[in-house]
Amino acid sequence: MDFERKSLIGMVHLKPLPGSYLYDGDFDAVIESALRDARTLEKAGFDAIMIENFGDVPFPKVVDKTTVAMFTAVAKAVRDEVSLPLGINVLRNDGIAAYSIAYAIKADFIRVNVLSGVAFTDQGVIEGIAHELAKLRKLLPSKIKVFADVHVKHAVHFFDFEDAIRDTVERGLADAVVVSGRATGRPVDLEKLALAKEISPVPVIVGSGTTYDNLPELWKHADGFIVGTWIKRGGRVENEVSFERAKKLVELAEELRVKM
Repeated sequence: MDFERKSLIGMVHLKPLPGSYLYDGDFDAVIESALRDARTLEKAGFDAIMIENFGDVPFPKVVDKTTVAMFTAVAKAVRDEVSLPLGINVLRNDGIAAYSIAYAIKADFIRVNVLSGVAFTDQGVIEGIAHELAKLRKLLPSKIKVFADVHVKHAVHFFDFEDAIRDTVERGLADAVVVSGRATGRPVDLEKLALAKEISPVPVIVGSGTTYDNLPELWKHADGFIVGTWIKRGGRVENEVSFERAKKLVELAEELRVKM
């Protein structure tokens, strides 16, 4: 992924997987929904795709074997269908499962919500997994990059933001840091984003709240943008990806690459 030109990463939010509480019994529909959104993002011109088990509420801290198997099957179908760089995020914080899935299907990156430090979340207290993930990366070496959240959304943090960035990169060995708003679809704090860009030695990615209206301002302070809610039909996260909205955002990004 070319962060020098600033990358748009489109979300493929999976419907509830088998084994989750809201699964409706139709696994083919789960796969077809993922493929449809992935095709739309590729056709619209996005730079990369990230798959997430968004429908598996309420999330466990670490997923079970059924989820890993089903997620891998869907991700492999997407990998075979589109040629874009592909990422994996296993909610709530199963970076080991994410890396394992990515390794199996030859994905390009993973997102880890709490790589370093501690987050107080609706799943309880979540502790960083940097050590465990580093061991797995040593055991299964690859080119898979780790994008790690700093002060992840849907959580409360008591650790200093600036220190958290440095720890995530220097002690957690993240390849990029992700800065988000308070919740899904919420805009990022511009002051925090600017600070992250100022002190981070690795790329800084906006993890939530990117829209057509705020992309020009965010563009000044970030190297990549994970976009989910705004590119959905009607701007509603539960809907399918809208080609028109996704294409509109890509066209704006192209204009910004020329201007800035």
